[in-house]
Amino acid sequence: MRVSDSAALKPEGIGLFLDVDGTLLDLAPRPDAVAVPAALLDELASAERRLGGALALMSGRPIDELDRLFVPLRLRASGIHGGEIRYSPNGATRSLVQGRLPENAWVSLIRLLDGFPGTFAENKGVSFAVHYRASDAAAERLPLVLERFILEFAELELEVIAGDHAFEIKLAGFDKGKAIDCFMAQPPFAGRSPVFIADDRMDRAGFDRALALGGMAFSVGAEVPGLSGWFSRPAAVRAWLGRLGS
Repeated sequence: MRVSDSAALKPEGIGLFLDVDGTLLDLAPRPDAVAVPAALLDELASAERRLGGALALMSGRPIDELDRLFVPLRLRASGIHGGEIRYSPNGATRSLVQGRLPENAWVSLIRLLDGFPGTFAENKGVSFAVHYRASDAAAERLPLVLERFILEFAELELEVIAGDHAFEIKLAGFDKGKAIDCFMAQPPFAGRSPVFIADDRMDRAGFDRALALGGMAFSVGAEVPGLSGWFSRPAAVRAWLGRLGS
């Protein structure tokens, strides 16, 4: 079922959770190279009003980076794959995880990636993102090397999650599914059905939690078995969002 065919997505009854890269925005070679379509800010603002505020961004990016990306718009948001949350647009950002990754782990990772030209990493404090979109040769060897890397820091209980030409090395205990739980316990989401839209394998916890709570989950770019439906590409998500807010 395509999402456009669903009559169940009525603004007054849902809480909408939107991934950003690959869902609202087309992917780019680097996170800082994405383009924000001019109409998207108005579409998001209009949809948030129609939903009575029950709309949140759910991104691997930190929340302050989302604010810069969508300036001057501020929305409810969860950043760093569920590692942080902001319950109201003008509220404070709260951490949902204890601790941070140590500097020596970051130094070790950067040294490791010297052997993989075309890769680069982001330090998000509670996770490291490793990107290899510009290095197809890394796809085969890099997972094995990263698994060995986390064994070097076994005391941190790290996880490696695969995504679209990226790996997230993160502390355990947080994900987008847990962030959805946090939002759903608070107004204006409480009493609504969650709807989660995302494009990446890293978003599996969010898909599963939305469905477990009696809501819906939609993929972007390809149909995923077991989900409620799918969008063909980010442009289709933006078009649907515009209709939702009208």
